Amino acid sequence: MKELFYYIRKNKFAYVSLYILGIFYFLAIFADFIAPYPYDIQHRDTPYHPPTQIHFFDEKGNFHLRPFVYKYELVDPVFKTYEVNYNVKYPIEFFVKGHKHYLLGIFETDIHLFGVRDGKIFLLGADNLGRDIFSRILYASRISLSIGLIGVALSFTIGALIGGVAGYFGGKVDNVIMRLSEIVMSFPSFYLMLALRAVFPITLSSVEVFLLIVVILSFVGWAGLARIVRGMVLSIREQDYVVAAKSYGASSLRIIVKHILPNTYSYLLIAATLSIPGYILGESALSLLGLGIQEPYASWGNMLASARSITAISSYPWILSPGVAIFLTILAFNILG
Repeated sequence: MKELFYYIRKNKFAYVSLYILGIFYFLAIFADFIAPYPYDIQHRDTPYHPPTQIHFFDEKGNFHLRPFVYKYELVDPVFKTYEVNYNVKYPIEFFVKGHKHYLLGIFETDIHLFGVRDGKIFLLGADNLGRDIFSRILYASRISLSIGLIGVALSFTIGALIGGVAGYFGGKVDNVIMRLSEIVMSFPSFYLMLALRAVFPITLSSVEVFLLIVVILSFVGWAGLARIVRGMVLSIREQDYVVAAKSYGASSLRIIVKHILPNTYSYLLIAATLSIPGYILGESALSLLGLGIQEPYASWGNMLASARSITAISSYPWILSPGVAIFLTILAFNILG
């Protein structure tokens, strides 16, 4: 582990990527505290509200120690056009009281990192229902980021065990397992995800859908890893320490888990880092098509559903903010890997 962080520090791009991912996971963990609004609260009087600009200087050029925002007024309800009212200012307050939430899921509190009284603040704008996009991105990161970690942990456990068994025993066991993995790999992964998702009822809750997506992505992703691990195990099983373990009567499962698979961890660590973006994209694609996380719960995928219209994108470009989060996360994982 020390060598791993040494090489990360030597690579500036990997170092920056690690910081970016650390910031994203920090924001996901403390989303309840950092987000000024809950993910499902709607401000129907401000649909497609543009991003709120933070000011330190007023319209007369006077400097203010406390940052503030101006009031935005809806002047055209049809085309969702807003104008800034420079006569009304809302100072930004820190550690302000708002909606109650559970900090880290344990402590109930109504304190938020920042907010404004008697007004609204939308750092990244609002969607068609007036929901704060910044707050929804923070809450959605919990799903989109955790699904990659959980999916990789599950699929890599399955793939490593199956590949280890195939490589260790060889013969008919190897042939059967490899033919099965080839069958799974022969299906286009995206369409296989759609087919597996369509089998389950549409009345599932978002928690059940989340777990279902993890299982589906893990089922799709184990085959390729199993083939690679199997090839590595074919050479590792001939090492002296494996023969010694057999000689003192260790079981086959113990030899595979304790002596063979640990020697594949260097590859598994790199492969896992490079595989996480695939799970994030898979969840985003399913949610974008309405087969994943359902409203009002937020994920980066279903937040992009409103961006499928060219008219909406050209008129309200801030609705593409979840796409920027997906891009940065995937880029950071690939560079780090």
